[in-house]
Amino acid sequence: MDRKQFIQQLRRYQKGSISRRHFLGVTGLGTATAVLASAMPELVWPRAASAAEIGDRVSLTTWPNYHDPANFEAFTAKTGAAVEVAVFGSNEEMLAKLQAGGTGWDVFVPTNYTISTYKDLDLIQPLDLSKLPNYDAAAYETRFVEAGSIDGVTYAVSKDWGTTGYAVNTAKVTEPMTSWKQFWDLSMDKYTGRTMVHDYQLTTIGNALKYYGYSFNSIDTAELAEAEKLLLAAKPHLFAINSDYQPSMRSGDAWMTVCWTGDAKQMHRDLPEIVYVVAKEGGEIWSDFYAIPKEAPHLEAAYALIDFLLDPAVNAKEVLAHGYPTADSRTTALLPKELAEDPIMYPAAELLAPLEFGAAATLTDPNRAEIMARFKSA
Repeated sequence: MDRKQFIQQLRRYQKGSISRRHFLGVTGLGTATAVLASAMPELVWPRAASAAEIGDRVSLTTWPNYHDPANFEAFTAKTGAAVEVAVFGSNEEMLAKLQAGGTGWDVFVPTNYTISTYKDLDLIQPLDLSKLPNYDAAAYETRFVEAGSIDGVTYAVSKDWGTTGYAVNTAKVTEPMTSWKQFWDLSMDKYTGRTMVHDYQLTTIGNALKYYGYSFNSIDTAELAEAEKLLLAAKPHLFAINSDYQPSMRSGDAWMTVCWTGDAKQMHRDLPEIVYVVAKEGGEIWSDFYAIPKEAPHLEAAYALIDFLLDPAVNAKEVLAHGYPTADSRTTALLPKELAEDPIMYPAAELLAPLEFGAAATLTDPNRAEIMARFKSA
């Protein structure tokens, strides 16, 4: 290995792109660590030095299929802190867990409509933006970040955004699909036993409301009663109620599912016959955030992880892996041009126009919670 190649590998190591083990192996220095120790202690013992600053672990609570695992490996190589990942299927689950206390979470990923509730319940802490140098508010599209700030205080910073539609295996479902009415009607008829819905009241009830043309966020008792009637009628015909639906769609056991942007992108990338539908009646547009719970046990590690993931180069790798669009223009500039023209990530304007951001009232509305419970137990 010549000097130029060595410097390239050293720079990759310093940026966290490769692990210490890989660096020592590829450069042939694995047997020379004793010599390096005296000349370059920051290279030989980077983990110990970093761990002394932020600890040896950080806990992240997030959603299924939502990160590039290689970025976590790079973070650990850079800081010495292992990333422990827990996955949830709904914001209601996240809220209930935090209210119960003792989660051990350092970072979690709430959706836009939940942040005010976390703040009101004193479950989330204001962010010290000086500890997030990679966050530049001016780089973000406002509508996808504004929910993270309340009364001028920032409680959460933008991760990404997307829509909630449904995925269809066109090798099995032959009709051109455009609406929520088709989705529910065909689930109860021609494609009985082949459809999945989220284990998540916001989207499952919301998209049943869209069947009737009501607001995705409705808490009107009469409108909710109609949505419940549809859900109970559909229940015997469903394949499953599960927010982690990719395995069943990929195996062919399920042919249709309520679906988020990135899952649709991932499945279509591997199985082009699986397509994404943003229904013409409307539905949900959403934004997700990084936030720190009030009792985070590894606070400095929490800030370090969030800041690492906000680095535009790292975030670009995230987007390429999970397929959700980012509100950060710096990251978007690093992505391949074809992604900006992808109709899954960026649906047509006429499909985006009727979509609604989730409303805070839906998170704690008792009627919606009870309807979801009755639907799941039916």
